[in-house]
Amino acid sequence: MDNDELYTEDRFLQVKAIMEKFRGREGQVEQDKRWMQKVIDVRNWYNFSASERWRENDEEREFYSDSAGKSGGQKEKLAYTILASALAYQFGLGRDDNQKRSFRFVVIDEAFGKGSDESTRYALELFHKLSLQLLIVTPLQKIHVIEDYIHAVHFVHNREGRYSMLRNLSIEEYRGEKARAALPQQAL
Repeated sequence: MDNDELYTEDRFLQVKAIMEKFRGREGQVEQDKRWMQKVIDVRNWYNFSASERWRENDEEREFYSDSAGKSGGQKEKLAYTILASALAYQFGLGRDDNQKRSFRFVVIDEAFGKGSDESTRYALELFHKLSLQLLIVTPLQKIHVIEDYIHAVHFVHNREGRYSMLRNLSIEEYRGEKARAALPQQAL
């Protein structure tokens, strides 16, 4: 066994010091709490940069570095682009023509809830270009944007937290019900 494999007293003391910092040391509880929040947040574990280029001439259009200094919408678009790139890599898109027939199923859980409508459309267009099959789990607040990209709505309702009810609607049925529900409001 070499020294790297031995659990030495020095290593024990290093781990002990970290554990004490996680618990919050006397007189430094607030400082340790801020440190802990920083080190356990995975967003702080990696640095990244991305270059957005024009297809026509490969000239750089925009450069992103850890989304620093960008607006909320730009950060959202960057996050969606990175997600789409990771999915494209995972599904092997662009490697060969056999992938065109692959089943590319992705579950998106409340990813669009707080973002802008423009960023949501950007992401959905990007996912559409990759021919991804999406299951989007979202509250109704973004349905007005998402409905242009879906074929069906599965509405789950849980009254009083007891039993969940599921309604399956084609997008046409959903739009028809939405239009009928809006009629009395227009008459007021």
